[in-house]
Amino acid sequence: MPTLSRMDGFRFFFWSNERNEPAHIHVRRDDDEAKFWLAPVRLAWNDGFNATTVNRLHRLVRENETFFLEKWNEHFTH
Repeated sequence: MPTLSRMDGFRFFFWSNERNEPAHIHVRRDDDEAKFWLAPVRLAWNDGFNATTVNRLHRLVRENETFFLEKWNEHFTH
């Protein structure tokens, strides 16, 4: 489970066994978690974050989409 970044109290990561899914990023803080598809960025699911926080996370994922995609591709092509 590579952690790619920590921003504003959120941990951005993906699971190493999710190779067969489209590129995505998980975001966790405390017991709350969301998953965002990349390219294009869109919410896959949310478990616990309120709408304001989901919007904030969507913005953070969009702003870091290139970085997340690069890390996804590096991890799953080696």
